[in-house]
Amino acid sequence: MNGCTLGVIIGNRDFFPDHLVNKGRRELLEVLRRAGIDAVILDEKATKFGAVETYADARRCAELFGRERDRIDGILVSLPNFGDEKGVLETIKQARLDAPVLVQAFPDDMKKMAVEDRRDSFCGKLSVTSNLRQANIPFSLTALHTVHPSDVSFAADLERFTGVCRVVRGLRGARLGAIGARPNAFNTVRYSEKILEANGISVSTVDLSEILAQAVKLAGQPAVKDRLEGIKAYADTSGVPSEALQKMAQLAAAIDEWMQANDLQASAFQCWTSIQQNYGVNPCAVMSMMSQQLAPCACEVDVTGALTMYAMQLASGTPSALADWNNNYADQPDKCVLFHCGNWASCFLDRTKMRYSDILAGTQGKDKTYGALAGRTRPGPVTVARLSTEDDTGRIRGYVAEGTLTDDPLETFGSCAVIHVSGLQELLRYICLEGFEHHVAMNLSSCSQVLSEALTNYMGWDLYVHPDQK
Repeated sequence: MNGCTLGVIIGNRDFFPDHLVNKGRRELLEVLRRAGIDAVILDEKATKFGAVETYADARRCAELFGRERDRIDGILVSLPNFGDEKGVLETIKQARLDAPVLVQAFPDDMKKMAVEDRRDSFCGKLSVTSNLRQANIPFSLTALHTVHPSDVSFAADLERFTGVCRVVRGLRGARLGAIGARPNAFNTVRYSEKILEANGISVSTVDLSEILAQAVKLAGQPAVKDRLEGIKAYADTSGVPSEALQKMAQLAAAIDEWMQANDLQASAFQCWTSIQQNYGVNPCAVMSMMSQQLAPCACEVDVTGALTMYAMQLASGTPSALADWNNNYADQPDKCVLFHCGNWASCFLDRTKMRYSDILAGTQGKDKTYGALAGRTRPGPVTVARLSTEDDTGRIRGYVAEGTLTDDPLETFGSCAVIHVSGLQELLRYICLEGFEHHVAMNLSSCSQVLSEALTNYMGWDLYVHPDQK
């Protein structure tokens, strides 16, 4: 995924070959250009080849980064030769970007080991990382200790690192919305606003009655008409009463208005049973559309569930969903059923058919529960994760695992999937013993490495990464 901007530090050391720096700088910038990554880097004339070697060079580079801080997502340190560890360190310290750092070193050519062509970047990388560690500056590494920018391995490094940058930048200063009160029966979704705030994440709250009152007031407005057309295009609404569709459109417009006014990136909604009793629809389809449009919306006012959805979306660039760890799958211990009433983004569903909620219709009546989306998730890779606040320790903690969604037979209702996770019983045991919620966020990607690096190394959160036990 492109659209990322990196501050680039080219390291140099005076008694190593300068021509390697000049060539390496140009090779690296071409790779970044092809990857769609913007580079903030010293001009070739600002220092020798635009590299950082002396303290004065570090000052110039830090000042450049400072001027561009609003658009720099991360820092890439590249070592075409041994480099100067103090120059690199001073640049990062003085720039004060508090952004992720990736350290890359060029490999030596075994046919060019004479003094005029030898890089020694292998050794220089150890010096740079030692200095960063001493200064308590977190950093990331390439998969290989030395790697040429043109190598396919470095392309994977860049993709992973830019994902880390998106997660870190997105979570620092994230604004979440809580619409309504959690279901009284669900202590499991309780969370600490204070712990989130201490980690730079704010929560805006609104009573559900305020949203519903505004939805009623918006009847006839152009925004409602647009939303109604969008709902009809989004899902098969045949069989759904027009009155219910109109209410959903008004609800969507009211939520849009509130989200925009408060500059919110994700939200959690009181999806039962007040809205059915007092407004007469299920909000699932509206929530699904929000998540599909990369404004993730979690059910049952699960605010840290919404946070997890947002983190996974930042990591992958694709929508997330919130599910229940819901059912065993026959007698297969590494498989289970993921389920929710019907608010998963449409990308998760093999069809997007709107109907009433099978569960809530039993107590609220069909006529008050239209709006749930039914469908099965297609087979493919999936990452599941959960973040929670823990009052006893004042920390944010979580877990992440990768698996696959299967095409195993499943006859049920709502939004559903069969997931295979190697060592699932061990993961479920961990979830139970650590008191995690029954909700889990999922994303149709393999993004556990990005999440783990971003959340542990840069956000400082505790994350259990479930091992692959195949």
